[in-house]
Amino acid sequence: MTERGKSGRTTPKGTVTAKGSAKGSPRRVSTEPTGRYTPPAHHVPKVSPVWVPILMFACFGLGAAMIVLNYVNLLPASPTSWYLVGGLGLVTVGFATATRLH
Repeated sequence: MTERGKSGRTTPKGTVTAKGSAKGSPRRVSTEPTGRYTPPAHHVPKVSPVWVPILMFACFGLGAAMIVLNYVNLLPASPTSWYLVGGLGLVTVGFATATRLH
């Protein structure tokens, strides 16, 4: 058993162990400086290659044009559903390319 008034604490009061604080009690963190300096991480912005936005807008434009031209019967053998599938495929490729744009 421990002596009266001595809790057996090994860490300074107000600090938190790796497990955290007890359930329901607020988490306390030591405010004492450690004496170690950690420099901020350097943030290098990502830059997309030139071809990414060109391909994206080309696919959007060609896909939309293919769908519209199919409806106004300006494509050979139109209107067919294959032109619609091709146009939607180009728009989908445009969206997939847009996920690579930074």
